[in-house]
Amino acid sequence: MGIRTGAEYIEGLKSRQPEVWLGGQKVTDVYNEPVFHQPIKEIAKLYDMQNDPAYRDDVTYICEENGERVSQAFKVPKSYEDLKARSKLFEIWARATFGLMGRTPDFLNVTVTAMASNSWFLEQYDPEWAKNMIDYHKYIRDNDLFLTHAIINPQNDRSKASHEQSDEFTHLGVVEDREDGFVVRGAKMLATLAPITDEVIIYSFPGFKPGDEKYAIAFALPLDTPGLQIICREPAQDGKRSLFDHPLSSRYEEMDALLVFNDVFVPKHRIFINQNVEAANLLYPKTGIGQQPAHQSGVRGLIKLQFASEVAARVADSIGVDGYLNVQTQLGELMQSVEAIRSLLRVSEYEYETLPHGEVMPAGTPLETIRGMLPKMYPRAVEVIQTIGAGGLLMSPSEADFVNPELRSVTEKYYVGREGVSSEERVQLFKLAWDLSGEAFGQRLLQYERYYSGDPVRRLGRFYNGFKRKNKFEMVDEALKGTKVDQVQTT
Repeated sequence: MGIRTGAEYIEGLKSRQPEVWLGGQKVTDVYNEPVFHQPIKEIAKLYDMQNDPAYRDDVTYICEENGERVSQAFKVPKSYEDLKARSKLFEIWARATFGLMGRTPDFLNVTVTAMASNSWFLEQYDPEWAKNMIDYHKYIRDNDLFLTHAIINPQNDRSKASHEQSDEFTHLGVVEDREDGFVVRGAKMLATLAPITDEVIIYSFPGFKPGDEKYAIAFALPLDTPGLQIICREPAQDGKRSLFDHPLSSRYEEMDALLVFNDVFVPKHRIFINQNVEAANLLYPKTGIGQQPAHQSGVRGLIKLQFASEVAARVADSIGVDGYLNVQTQLGELMQSVEAIRSLLRVSEYEYETLPHGEVMPAGTPLETIRGMLPKMYPRAVEVIQTIGAGGLLMSPSEADFVNPELRSVTEKYYVGREGVSSEERVQLFKLAWDLSGEAFGQRLLQYERYYSGDPVRRLGRFYNGFKRKNKFEMVDEALKGTKVDQVQTT
């Protein structure tokens, strides 16, 4: 089939009926559910960009294997130029959503591509797992599918391993091993955008312990598979807010969900790991799925940080406070943060690593540095927006106030900005800023940036330990040469 259009993506959603629960009610029509409707349209716009001559050659390529045009996310990069082409896709799609949708289709398409291109790892354990992964990559590539993933266990007793939980199947595990597949029971989270995606891929972060065998699994399924429930978190918006009052949350809400598997059958050809602790623990480091998708996350994070920085600057300008040195200092800090992330991305691409089979990956150290810095830089950008906007962020009138003739003179007089900035323009900016920094939507974006790649404290610890293994800190030895007591020359 090759690349889909937005209309084909929407038709695909309409043709299925997954079991979606929202606010205690079963959703019978995902497309027309107000909470999902506008985000679906935003994703559809991304698919349409693949067919738009203005973007097509930047976001897609002609696949040598099938002769069809497919997303750049499905191409195994073999050169610096390939990495740059992939980066261009990430940037174009991130800009289309201002970096606010972190799990657009390119993210998991890159992840599955990395797994398939490193299928040698799975082949060590079971050649069938490797074949399944290669076939699945071709399937989602040729049908241009949109995936979600769920790789975290529910937050129950985190001091205990999966097999030590009070209920044997609180965490997702195999309840029955069959000749034609296996049956799973339990839950996984945090399936972002699950209600409006085509399929889910299940795998996990490293951390399985002996005894966790039944939970050490990886597989993929359509989201309308019988027995699979999608339990949505409380939405940050009701889908009925006006674009004027809520310019971001009304369009870019990324629904997260708990996936509950009630004795769900997984066919054999969709299984990638079956109850193998070692394979599950090594999947991340051996297949590049921590590094290749981090490229997408880094580009997306750059655009999101840049957007927040621009919002802060425009808010300051609208009320004439960016002439003050303290405000300039805060804004300058944000601009330098943006440039630091941009530089790290370019270094990661330029200093790429080549795997034995010819695949190239962006350098891991700068990408991991981005993962360590963004969870601090983005919250700082939000803090600067809140500081500059101050009480004005809480005092914006509604769209209804502007359209009421009796209040028009009031809104025009008391909400006007600096000279040249109308009341409507100033209020629009402040509503944009509040959506990003104060509303539940904005706070979810903040929490996402802190934890989307795992616990930032543990990541920094692992980064240091890995850095220490690779570096001998030899400059210290060089500086101490000739300074031992028996080497010191007296004059």
